[in-house]
Amino acid sequence: MGGTSNLLCRLPEVSRVSVAERDFFQRPLSGGMMFRKSIQVTTHGEGQIHDITPHLREVLNESGILDGMANVFITGSTAAVTTIEYESGVLNDLSRALSVLAPDTSAYSHDAAWGDGNGRSHVKASLVGPSLSVPVAEGGLALGTWQQVVLLELDVRPTRTRTVIVTVWGEKPGK
Repeated sequence: MGGTSNLLCRLPEVSRVSVAERDFFQRPLSGGMMFRKSIQVTTHGEGQIHDITPHLREVLNESGILDGMANVFITGSTAAVTTIEYESGVLNDLSRALSVLAPDTSAYSHDAAWGDGNGRSHVKASLVGPSLSVPVAEGGLALGTWQQVVLLELDVRPTRTRTVIVTVWGEKPGK
């Protein structure tokens, strides 16, 4: 067996999915629309956490879509997006947890190969992820009371301009 075979996982067989679930996910939206817009965010160093929820709400309002889904994707491999309560205590807890998982004192093969010192940034970004989806209901983001969407700047460079791509698809009124 090759070394990569250990990384493969067995996917559930299609026969395990009920007909009702398949019909629900495969049903096309009547009058469905898609809207995409990029947001630019300037960051100022590793560990910054930006609440981008207000920007997402602006994009959603501009789209005119009332019910559907919004996908948020950060371009680049040293930043991430997630949801969290945007409160200083939990933000510090998240930063500390990521530092434990990928400490700046560890040696990273990426740093040896490229010499840019951001191996830990790539690891942290991979752990959190570059995208997330948020349901859209009645023209708003279906987030919890204390839940915000945040961009995590994980790169060691002092300043970056990040591009967040927001794609909204779903139903518009009167369609």
